[in-house]
Parts: sequence; structure tokens; C-alpha cells
Amino acid sequence: MAKQYDTPVLLCGRYFTLQELLEIRETARMFPKLSRAELANTLCENLDWVTPTGKYKTASCLQLLEKLEGQGLIDLPAKLEYKSGDKNGIGFGPQTAPASLLEGRVADLEPIALEPVRDRSELRLWNEYVHRYHELGYKRPFGAHQRYFIVSAAGSLGCLLFAAAAWALQARDEWIGWSEVDRSLRLNLIVNNTRLLIFPWVRVKNLASKTLSLAAKRISSDWQERYGYSPVLLETFVDPEKHRGTCYRAANWIFLGQTKGRGRTEMHNKRPFTRKYIYVYPLCCDFRFILCGKGGDVR
Repeated sequence: MAKQYDTPVLLCGRYFTLQELLEIRETARMFPKLSRAELANTLCENLDWVTPTGKYKTASCLQLLEKLEGQGLIDLPAKLEYKSGDKNGIGFGPQTAPASLLEGRVADLEPIALEPVRDRSELRLWNEYVHRYHELGYKRPFGAHQRYFIVSAAGSLGCLLFAAAAWALQARDEWIGWSEVDRSLRLNLIVNNTRLLIFPWVRVKNLASKTLSLAAKRISSDWQERYGYSPVLLETFVDPEKHRGTCYRAANWIFLGQTKGRGRTEMHNKRPFTRKYIYVYPLCCDFRFILCGKGGDVR
């Protein structure tokens, strides 16, 4: 390890000294019975590796551990296996049963709002709706995230989710003007709209673009409240074989090009995926200045 890491090295958004990497290896060796998550939380505590709100950066630490394991520098406990069909553990109950057809115009439903999902009962209900009606189903959000219900006086209209950005996207990174170091240090300032669901019985023209506009107005403050910093850019992917991206264009999102078809982690994932259209939406006028580190860290 000394030959590889004799100077501080940037890994998973943090600079590590040789001594810190040796301590990580020793901790993994001393506590082989800890689960991966328990080991990551222990390391976050020892390294003071936390978010601006003081929460452990467990997801980033898990990425680091897998990277070090891949290089043969540490041994990790086996990943927990899930039985087929039990991974999400979501059943469909009467609360998410199809409702009566709702048709009309956005103006007829005003005021329309986004309600952040906060307690456990709302979380379970949101997960069930998405798993039941979204074509991609429910998957546990990666990294920092925020769920919303789309609501009006007529009741719940749909669901929305923002989560961690894709690690590497050539079209996005070139458009920003990012170096690899800039991206590693400030990727958290981009968030990805990973789910947008209008319930199938809600047929209201322009509701999806209205929802995206509402999200753009409040996502920064919600992220600041929950995580202690504000994102400056939104991104999303649209499968051109299934959708045209009309609502994103109507909400003034910017089309950048296509992915290379290698999934969320892009450059590390070798399994082929459908090439997706990439759309982005700046949340402030100086987003490039901030993302490239010219305005200091945003915390």
C-alpha cells in the first residue's frame, strides 16, 4: 500500500493519507464479523467522515471499501443475500388501489403542491405506490435523497424522487467543464430525478411539467434542511424507447445527449443498458462556477 498511496490520494470524494488507509485496513482485519454497513459506520466515526449535518457518509465509505477490496488491499465480509422476492418486501394494499378517473386541466386542480415524505407511514405508502405503478418499480434510493407526494385538493396525484447523481456522464461532465477531481469533490451538488410518477387514473395535461417546476423551486431548501447544503444542478435520464421527455422540455430542462448505456456508475459498469437521454436543470446562474470549485465549497 505504501508504494501506491505514499501521498494523500482522492478516493470517493475525500483525500486520504497513507496512515488513514492503513488504519482502515487494520480495522477491517480486527473486526471481521462486522457487517459491511457496521464496518463503514465504524470507519466514518473514526475518520470523522460525515455530512454537513453530522451524519455518517456510509454510502461513500462502502464505495471506498469495495474499491480497496478490488485492489486486493482489504478483505470484506460477504454481502448479505436476499431471497428472491424479499428484497423490497412491498405488498399491495387497499390504500394504493386504483382510484376514480381524474381528468381536467392543471388550473382546475390548483393549488398543486409537493409534500415531502417524512414519517414511516408516508414512506411505506410512497414506496408501495411507486412499486405498484411505476414501470421501474421501487428500488432503494442511492445516497442522499428526497421523496415527495404530488398533491392537490383532489388528493394525491403522484410521486417524485430525487437521489444521488450518476458518477460519470461524459456529456454532462464536458458540458460543466469538470475535471475528475472537481467531480469527485462536488458530485453531491448534483441530484438526479430518478422517479416521476403520475398515477395512471390522473389524466391532467401538463401536470408532469408543473410538478418539475414546483420541484425546481423547493429542492434546494429541502436539501439544505435535510443535508446541510444546497444542490446547484438537477439531472435525469429518459428512455427514448418508452418516453419522449416532453415534460422535461416543457419545464425548460436542457437536453445534453445520451448515456453510453452502462448504468448509473457509467464508467465502472460493464453490463449493457439502454442508452438514455440526459436532461439537466440549473438551479442557480453560477452553477458552473460552483461545481468547478471557483466559488469555494458549498456546505
